[in-house]
Amino acid sequence: MRIERARAADAPAVEAERPVRIERARAADAPAVEALLTAAGLPVEGAAAALAAGVVARDGAALVGAAAVERFDDAGLLRSVVVAPDHRGSGLGRRLVEAAEAIARDEGVRDLYLVTETAIDWFPRLGYTPVARDEAVPSVGASIEFTMACSVTGVVMRRSLA
Repeated sequence: MRIERARAADAPAVEAERPVRIERARAADAPAVEALLTAAGLPVEGAAAALAAGVVARDGAALVGAAAVERFDDAGLLRSVVVAPDHRGSGLGRRLVEAAEAIARDEGVRDLYLVTETAIDWFPRLGYTPVARDEAVPSVGASIEFTMACSVTGVVMRRSLA
């Protein structure tokens, strides 16, 4: 017993918990983001391209979340919002969406749309309102997310950023 106690006392202090950082996505983040999306059962089609106006969350060196916006003139499509399972329920998803919205707003997006099958109850808490699919501006409605990645059963939502 004395040896175990001595080792415990001599052990280095546990590293303080590092805060999760949110930062602009880089092209090199695409494989990790696609892996998170795949693990969550979310579409990866077009996700890498959307990261040009996206953010990622890092816990140390690990990529643990992402969100991106595809811009269509003054409208945008929020997509690829994903959080690693061990970070869900921490408010990270909200922080990612807020960071992506800030980028969209800075780039002149006035209305932000999304399509979801899995977070129908979550996005309204962030200010998104369900709308009919045909209410989305035509350029958003023609996006890969609307036409290929999400089936017709996905719920379309909108939020004004103006």
